[in-house]
Amino acid sequence: MTETSPMVHGSASHNPATGSGPTLCRELSSSRDSADHSLDIGQVLDNGPWSVLQKVVVFIAALSIIMDGFDGQLIGFAVPVLIKEWGVTRGDFAPALAAGLVGMGIGSAFAGLLADRFGRRGAVIVSVMVFGLATFCIGFAANLWQIGTLRFIAGLGIGGALPSSTTVAAEFTPARRRTLAITATIVCVPLGGMLAGLFASVVLPNLGWRALFFLGGALAVLLGFALLFILPETPRFLVRRPGRWAELRRLVGRMSRPVAADIVFTDLSEQRIERREGFLALFEKGRARDTIALWCAFFLNLLAVYSAFTWLPTMLTSEGLDVAIAGSGLTAYNFGGVLGALTCAMAITRYGSRWPLLLCSFLGAATALYLTRVNIALEASILIAGFGVQGFFANAVQSTMYAVCAYVYPTSVRATGTASALAFGRLGAILSAFAGATVITVGGKDGYLLMLGVAMIGLTLSLAVVGRHIPARKT
Repeated sequence: MTETSPMVHGSASHNPATGSGPTLCRELSSSRDSADHSLDIGQVLDNGPWSVLQKVVVFIAALSIIMDGFDGQLIGFAVPVLIKEWGVTRGDFAPALAAGLVGMGIGSAFAGLLADRFGRRGAVIVSVMVFGLATFCIGFAANLWQIGTLRFIAGLGIGGALPSSTTVAAEFTPARRRTLAITATIVCVPLGGMLAGLFASVVLPNLGWRALFFLGGALAVLLGFALLFILPETPRFLVRRPGRWAELRRLVGRMSRPVAADIVFTDLSEQRIERREGFLALFEKGRARDTIALWCAFFLNLLAVYSAFTWLPTMLTSEGLDVAIAGSGLTAYNFGGVLGALTCAMAITRYGSRWPLLLCSFLGAATALYLTRVNIALEASILIAGFGVQGFFANAVQSTMYAVCAYVYPTSVRATGTASALAFGRLGAILSAFAGATVITVGGKDGYLLMLGVAMIGLTLSLAVVGRHIPARKT
């Protein structure tokens, strides 16, 4: 500003080369006013303080994912009871379980596209309401066909809630805290599963499996109504829609940054790297390798994780353990996952994502293969603890891969990129519905653990191919 002032005053007389002095003064004044009345949302969010409102929004997103994991894993605790009560086999149950996972894949893909086009807030709310209502209705089911249909509908919401909620968390968090915040929300999937295990241990023996779904679904529906009144749209979505800038001004004010009524909003850091929106942007030059590698990583990771979510209690009961002890295996797996995700997130914040993720996936494979040597009849407690360790590594990778997606993709395709990776990963989850039933029937515990180990080895190789990992923190 001090360098331009002499030019303004010195150009008060007519200059044939530059035009009249008064005209030049007006042009420079207009340029200066424009700069004074603009606000870069990217700078505000990435480099500014983390306000109370932003923390509240991240907490709400985390609650949505807790309920996602809670309702999503209730079926795993109910399967052994239903097999006994209805006299069906593990193979009979596989299509019903797969239907839910197909719904999750479809929900993941379409929720990301809808979130990028119509808003993250609506995608989260609709997803939570859908899986809550469908889960509640499973309590009325009279056969496997009805359970499969309702699990498919619930899967649409469960699949949509995760990428939408993580995008909300990413876009309300400063860059310096984003990896930890995203992981803290994703870790809510195993946290929700752990709570579901504790919930099931009380409800199943006292009220039965129907009450498990009635109560679990009702909790999600109540959360959906609460989100209607509490959850705001993200600033980075609103900044691209000038018609909603009044809403953005109010939101920025609630974040302790009041702005003038005529403020012009920008997001220069993202706009410089955005070329086009939509699915094809995931394969632009420089992103294709990372996109394909992330798809493979999600596929293999979710194959391993959902083999545990869906079949671990059933596998343990097939080996002679009672339902309560078998359920504790999945609870231990989820508990280990919570610890693993938080530990890996802190490691990534300091060391970057490449080596922590590679180490966790390799150790997850090693743990699964080691457990094949454990005698379940003599060392059941060791096996349960071992599943906690395996869950530590497998869920650590799953949770922190979302942070890698948030780093790889810009705002305009961030939800689409995360959702597409998760949708491809759901194919691995769908495969787990059939593969889990098959390997347990044919190979028992050792066949099941061998499948987990091979999936984690493939995961290690896929993550090694990703080129654009989160960098280490500069010291």
